[in-house]
Amino acid sequence: MAEKIIRTIGVLTSGGDAPGMNAAIRAVVRTALGKGLKVRGIRRGYSGLLNEEIIDLSARDVSDTIQRGGTILQTARCEEMRTVEGQQKAAAICKKYGIDGLVVIGGDGSFKGAQKLSDYGVNTIGLPGTIDLDIACTEYTIGFDTAVNTAMEAIDKVRDTSTSHERCSIIEVMGRDAGYLALWCGIANGAERILLPEEHDYDEAKIVEDIKENRKRGKKHYIIINAEGIGDSMNMAKRIEEETGMETRATVLGHMQRGGSPTAKDRVYASIMGALAVELLMQGKTNRVVGYRHGEYIDFDIDEALAMQKGIPQFQYDIARQLAL
Repeated sequence: MAEKIIRTIGVLTSGGDAPGMNAAIRAVVRTALGKGLKVRGIRRGYSGLLNEEIIDLSARDVSDTIQRGGTILQTARCEEMRTVEGQQKAAAICKKYGIDGLVVIGGDGSFKGAQKLSDYGVNTIGLPGTIDLDIACTEYTIGFDTAVNTAMEAIDKVRDTSTSHERCSIIEVMGRDAGYLALWCGIANGAERILLPEEHDYDEAKIVEDIKENRKRGKKHYIIINAEGIGDSMNMAKRIEEETGMETRATVLGHMQRGGSPTAKDRVYASIMGALAVELLMQGKTNRVVGYRHGEYIDFDIDEALAMQKGIPQFQYDIARQLAL
């Protein structure tokens, strides 16, 4: 049975880090303390929970953190939490430390852990923290705005040198199996081609022909944004250079997209979500995920949220293609 009265809230970050996580942690801590609750921070995600890396958090502990990237609680992935034994142990440790409610900041994998803890009587609320924007129940995830702006600025710089050398540049952005970062960067940076895992008609031969046609028309450079879910950027660059005769370079932006000071949007949205998570716990809710839809912050059942599917609307594909002409 889930607890009805919440006295102590725990907070952890799990999976990949995302800019804005610290804003969410800060909001959880200060909102809970303001309501007379105790707050315990759990270091290194579920791995730290299982190892009892649990500390008390004060308002001062989260001072001067809202502008910092990463997560002050650190994060890790935890295979043991996928097992029944690990889940039962984690729930027992929460009870041992008096943690009635737990705020989990992370992605789908983190929510599955929260779901299991709820089954064992720990009130859990998930906050969508991932730069991939791949959580279906929400239009916003903590960290995406910062990551896409970081990537956009880096691609602008690559474009400058690509133009100077009259090159084709393939720039690979993160996103795992989701193409949202690639799509947004492709539109924002005015790329000639965007390669997405969700796209069904990707054809490298067509790209080669397009590059050749563009060169005939006098175009001096060609920018391809490649999603991590497609990958193979280095080999792709070699193949395109061989086929077109145009010097081609691949740049993999990598984990720089996870770092950096969060944007105003990530700070504000994460703060509101963190405060809402505390409110939901105090209402006795459990097994919920906070989301943002149609201009409102709302919550979903975790089971429902995990069952949802998310794709990129065809209209956005079409816009990206039209603007690249």
